[in-house]
Amino acid sequence: MKNSDADWMQACLRLARRNRGRTATNPSVGTLLVKDGIVVGSGVTAIGGRPHAERLALDEAADCAKGATAYVTLEPCAHHAATPPCAQALIDAGVTRVVAAYIDPDERVDGKGYAMLREAGIIVEAGVCEAQAGEDLAGYLTRKRQNRPHVTLKFAQSADGYIGRAGEEVAITGPVAVSYGHRMRAEMDAIAVGHGTVEADDPSLTCRLEGLTDRSPHRFVFASQLDLATNLATTARVTPTTLVSATPPSAALAQIGVCHMPVEFHEGVMALPEVLEDMAAQGISSLMVEGGAKLAQSFLDAGLVDVIALFRSPDALGSGIKAPVIPQTFNEPRHLTLGADTLTLYAKA
Repeated sequence: MKNSDADWMQACLRLARRNRGRTATNPSVGTLLVKDGIVVGSGVTAIGGRPHAERLALDEAADCAKGATAYVTLEPCAHHAATPPCAQALIDAGVTRVVAAYIDPDERVDGKGYAMLREAGIIVEAGVCEAQAGEDLAGYLTRKRQNRPHVTLKFAQSADGYIGRAGEEVAITGPVAVSYGHRMRAEMDAIAVGHGTVEADDPSLTCRLEGLTDRSPHRFVFASQLDLATNLATTARVTPTTLVSATPPSAALAQIGVCHMPVEFHEGVMALPEVLEDMAAQGISSLMVEGGAKLAQSFLDAGLVDVIALFRSPDALGSGIKAPVIPQTFNEPRHLTLGADTLTLYAKA
């Protein structure tokens, strides 16, 4: 049975997910070159962001690229950077048709790649599996359009609505849910917690799934006082990390660190949106906020949460810190069963 454009694009999207969270400032893009129903070349954006997926697929296909259809999850670039435009590379290779999922919002591209291809006589089909591609590219799209990372707020709550106890490490969910949470970390550029979480749990904030330990995100800690942040820099297990001084629950923040040690101190107080802009300037496209309650509420109050990942346990805790209230501006698109626990993903409407 002949595969449709949507079938090939779904395969392309799966390919692109391999390097999500590992491609620096570039998005993880997938490319398939198909000729006479056979894949003659494939590529996914390399770790670090280059080479781009199109060039890797063209290198693999070599002369077989001539007359092929290229399936690409994001519009081929049209600008000269470290390498010539990928749109030109597809033209030079003799590709006769390009099927793309999502237009690139980068002002240097933004339809220009499609225009180059069409001017060269190549058939362009745009918007195939666009909704799915937009979800997969959410980090890159948010950074380009809003100048901040795409923020996922993740927390686990007991059956009676608690996320933990003050000053005490409490396991809410079981091993399947915990493993899934580590998988989420592996696909993020950065992770953030509040100083209370560090004091209570002394977390490593790394991905500890076998085979994915090298995909741990950059780590950020929000501390309530400058001297506490300084202390964390020398004693907490989370270093190297970015330390951010905050005054909960106001979301007035002063950034005092960078992603890698040694810690550098920066003067001045920034509002939470400005801190996220600073993260975006460092190339961070996706940020997962894992706690605690005050930090979560600060992000929610500022309207800077895009997705809420709520892990629910069937067991009651009895007492503790109440879970944040999910705003009505979030819908409830889907549930996942993870052993005895469930994960509900809420997206901003």
